[in-house]
Amino acid sequence: MDAAGSQVAEKCAKYAGQYQSGFITTRGGNLLCRKIIHLISNNQVKSQVSDVLHECEQMMYKSVAFPAIGTGQAGQSSAKVADEMLDAIVEFARQRSVQHLQTIKIVVFQKNMLTDFHESMKKRQDSDSSTTDSWLCMLKSFFWSKNQPSEKKKSMILEKKADLVTFQICGESQEKVDATESWIKNLILKEQFENTISDEAIESFDETQIAILEDLQRRKQVTIQVENTLSPPQIKISGISRDVCSVSLEVQEMIQQIKSTEEEQSKAELLYNLVEWRYPGSNYSFVTFDKLTNMQLERAKVGKKPYLNVKINNKNYKVDLNTLKATDDQGKTINLQRVKKDEGKL
Repeated sequence: MDAAGSQVAEKCAKYAGQYQSGFITTRGGNLLCRKIIHLISNNQVKSQVSDVLHECEQMMYKSVAFPAIGTGQAGQSSAKVADEMLDAIVEFARQRSVQHLQTIKIVVFQKNMLTDFHESMKKRQDSDSSTTDSWLCMLKSFFWSKNQPSEKKKSMILEKKADLVTFQICGESQEKVDATESWIKNLILKEQFENTISDEAIESFDETQIAILEDLQRRKQVTIQVENTLSPPQIKISGISRDVCSVSLEVQEMIQQIKSTEEEQSKAELLYNLVEWRYPGSNYSFVTFDKLTNMQLERAKVGKKPYLNVKINNKNYKVDLNTLKATDDQGKTINLQRVKKDEGKL
């Protein structure tokens, strides 16, 4: 609601007590959509989704995007919500009277819900292949992660060559030797520490992150173990206390970087379905910018920035966001296109 703006909030407050259909429809406000349908919570997810789909068809909207309804303050199970939402979508897609609504999107920002929605889709795909194509073509899901959930990787202990130290203890009696041995062990244990970091983002660690962990283990007095079979995945760091602390901080930074990257990719994906920036190609055609550049251009335009530097075919261009003209280092100017893809859409 905050993102939509005060006018949308005021509209909802005005009509909150007058609704009859279970929802209130307002303009899109500051959001990049034509309309917003605000549902009145009643825990009947399937019927609410069905009502919205029929409203969109009646109003001749071409697309609609749903959040995971009821999984927030209502506290409903994401598995139950996934089943009910997809049941409503499948039943709607089977109706031969559907003519206008072409695309249904489910936007899932919470990574822990991804598996539930994926499993719910798989059940329908396996059990009803005759109608799978029709409703899957209509349904598009965008998740805050890399496509579908992949098989979990195996746990691994990064290889580390340890230099062994041997203590030879000589004393006047066995009692003094044992006491000295105990003192040495306690001294070593005082310097030892173990820290466990649990986060879903660890599952996204690839060769780059593993190579960084191996380098940290070589340079520091630590042993690093990656546990990808657990939920959530874990990284165990053990060794000298000061090194465990410093390595833990670096691992946290790696996790945060992955989360930030995935969040940007998700936002870029969603924005790409609303606005598309293009530059001239061959034969008088236009080529679409990559999704991240597309988002940067749109953010700069909405933020009323005068210029933005981008790369086109590995050449530097300065884009005038008022005239939509891009100029390279040699002064050559090309015209860009900004195409809104939400015409007639919800």
